[in-house]
Amino acid sequence: MQTNRKTKRRRVLCAVLLILLGALLLWRMVIPLGLFAWRQTLPAPRLSSTNAQLVKPDGLSSTCAILVRRADGQVLMEKQADTHIYPASLTKIMTVVLALESFPLPDWPVRVDEETIDEMTAQGASMAGYSAGEMARVEDLCYGALLPSGGECAVTLAKAVAGSEEAFAARMNEKAAELGMTQTHFVNATGLQAENHVSTVRDLAKLLDYALEDPVFEKIFTTAKYRSNPLDPWHPGGLLMKSTTFFSGCDLQLQHGKILGGKTGTTDEAGHCLASLAEVYGQSYLLVTVGAPEVGGNFADARTIYDRIPA
Repeated sequence: MQTNRKTKRRRVLCAVLLILLGALLLWRMVIPLGLFAWRQTLPAPRLSSTNAQLVKPDGLSSTCAILVRRADGQVLMEKQADTHIYPASLTKIMTVVLALESFPLPDWPVRVDEETIDEMTAQGASMAGYSAGEMARVEDLCYGALLPSGGECAVTLAKAVAGSEEAFAARMNEKAAELGMTQTHFVNATGLQAENHVSTVRDLAKLLDYALEDPVFEKIFTTAKYRSNPLDPWHPGGLLMKSTTFFSGCDLQLQHGKILGGKTGTTDEAGHCLASLAEVYGQSYLLVTVGAPEVGGNFADARTIYDRIPA
């Protein structure tokens, strides 16, 4: 009799232990899944300000800068992110965005007119190499505007979209308002110096984040060199274009990552500017820097920031 009681107690105890163990395993499985599902329902924060910076801008040579993690839009570092600056050729990011949205067929042919070539040459703009009267595809002009920062490409796209650069600037400002770029006002399609042509690094980060959602833009932005499609006898083998980012002479490898693409810009008033996309520890980040001096310019800044992203 006593032996039977002991056996029953052992069985009950084993059953209780099995129930407890099962409950524990179920908790370990269900709770994380529940948290994951809950987090998935929360709206991801966009490019907003934060007081708790995870990366300090100490030693950064640019006067204004912002570092954003793309996955959730968290600002990891900012330095005078809302100060008005001249965006220089970072302007061409908006130019290409509007061109790609306006022409559903990227192979649409557009003529580069003589007036555009003369105007850009007179203003000392950087050029991709097109000749007056040459035919070019819209997609090729987008490569020309972003990679070698061709002024003739940007203005040609502006005229093709809106009829004139002035009308195109109005569209740029409409798009900026749509994207919440409240501190931005565009005057031209190139970023050539103009008193009222202003933005902030926070606004430019919003623009780049939006632009990279377009796979065509992302492909152009992350391309090192590109040969255009020949449409006229001027360049029978196509026009070779090289990215000012990839061919800057700087090492684009970062600690635990690399710079995937970028758009540079330089004027006397704006200093050296860079809007870049990088991958570190498998996550993508946006870095916009403006106002870097000639010595220790924009790519030195990029390495300084990304090397200090916490593991």
